[in-house]
Amino acid sequence: EMLLATFDLDYTIWKPEMYQIHGPPRLVNLDSLQEKKKRKNRQSLHKASPTTIATAPPGSRTTNPNQIVVDKRNTPITVFPGASYALAEINRLKKEGHPIQTAISSRTDEPAWARQCMTWLVADDGTPLINCFDYEEISYKDKSLHFESLQRKTGVEFD
Repeated sequence: EMLLATFDLDYTIWKPEMYQIHGPPRLVNLDSLQEKKKRKNRQSLHKASPTTIATAPPGSRTTNPNQIVVDKRNTPITVFPGASYALAEINRLKKEGHPIQTAISSRTDEPAWARQCMTWLVADDGTPLINCFDYEEISYKDKSLHFESLQRKTGVEFD
């Protein structure tokens, strides 16, 4: 029986990686973002399609309807479908009484940005990512230190 499932964030739970985004993450209204893109297209040689409808990129669902997480260049931060599904399944197992614990082990120089993304982005079952994990090790420290800390906190021996 699995006792602890540990995930990385960058390119495991979401993309892009924290070091690839420009400025801290922010929530934007999907309609206003689409309008900005239309204006930009009108200013370029390409004309915006008159039938363009504001659609959220896959994996961009957040705790706030009609809003997505982007950086200051409006690059969406999105959850991978497989990760979203896996987290929702683990949440289901926990509700059924399975003793599985979950953790994050993420090496980043922007831990506050990662936590902010985890607050806004959600798994398939609608649970904010921040609530999908029992333990967090998010820092620039070496991953081996993350795992040593998780072992102490969880009491789970690693093979």
